[in-house]
Amino acid sequence: MKNDKNVRYDVKYRENKKTKDKISVIGLGTSYISDASEKDAVEALTYAYENGINYADLATAGAKTFSYYAKAFESVRNEMMYQVHFGANYETGEYGWTTNLEKVKKQVDWMLATLKTDYVDYGFIHCIDEEKDWNDYQKNGVLEFLLDMKEKNVVRHIGLSTHTPSVANKILDTGIIDQLMFSINPGYDYRHGDYANGSTAERMALYRRCEAEGIGISVMKPFSGGQLLDKKTSPFGKALTQYQCIQYALDMPGVLTVLPGVSNIKDVKQLLGFFNASDSERDYSVIRNLTPKDVSGTCVYCNHCQPCPAGLNIGLINKYYDLAKAGDDMAEMHYKNLKFHAGDCIECGHCEARCPFHVKQIERMKEIKNYFKI
Repeated sequence: MKNDKNVRYDVKYRENKKTKDKISVIGLGTSYISDASEKDAVEALTYAYENGINYADLATAGAKTFSYYAKAFESVRNEMMYQVHFGANYETGEYGWTTNLEKVKKQVDWMLATLKTDYVDYGFIHCIDEEKDWNDYQKNGVLEFLLDMKEKNVVRHIGLSTHTPSVANKILDTGIIDQLMFSINPGYDYRHGDYANGSTAERMALYRRCEAEGIGISVMKPFSGGQLLDKKTSPFGKALTQYQCIQYALDMPGVLTVLPGVSNIKDVKQLLGFFNASDSERDYSVIRNLTPKDVSGTCVYCNHCQPCPAGLNIGLINKYYDLAKAGDDMAEMHYKNLKFHAGDCIECGHCEARCPFHVKQIERMKEIKNYFKI
């Protein structure tokens, strides 16, 4: 990997438990890059790859993105992973959406040819936000086409993009999904924004389900279309930083990678700077004073509560408890192998004072102790 002479980025990776792919925790969103010149776009994409980013989404605003990707990644295609969307339509040169089978087939052929590849890593059921969309996707034969492409190994794995928890759960019930693309940020999770679908509890339950079932989540709209980054448009009345939003998303159960949009090399360098940022720069505990208490109370294992004076790994204790309740047979063993358990809680309240989500951990530790008997 090449780097700037004086800059090195300690890029982290997470593994999709179902596919075993190791995915960079920051990937490439493509919503803006089609507006760049080819030179600027290829420079940005190449820099991202050379510095450790290996995952990219291709639900882009414009068709030019596909040729930019081909030029940047054709020689390293087997080292980059693509999300390609079966239902995104670029016949006009700009983004469109369709569940028409013949259009989908033509678009997939065009995407593959323009990308100069004969396979896609993750073929996505695209942007299904309503049950009617899902019914049409099946009735029109698009799902069958996607699954056939997987049988032929043109598609390696199946994904789903949606903004609606209830629809996500309905499609996850089929058992065919390996990766979920979902919009995650503090605004949407706390009922603010155009895509704040579902209650806070429903959204958190979806993230937990993905964690329990080994379905990876790739995050779209981590900055709520930029609204969270501007005090004037932030629903909290305070601007958050990109790094706070990225860390927030990465702390949600099930999340593997966050996919912010980029348009040039400056944007890519800004995102890569996350890996060199201090803990305080990533710390989003400020939202504790901004989020309504009536929609809080769910532990997401973020470890903002650390260090525990009694030595408890509060995040892991909560995680293994939730996984055990979800049916994970190994969770109890992992819990019992911890050095300290819920029963070791001294009820000092340090964790509750630090928690961004207002979790009542003292009560939670009693509940977990009763469940595991330790």
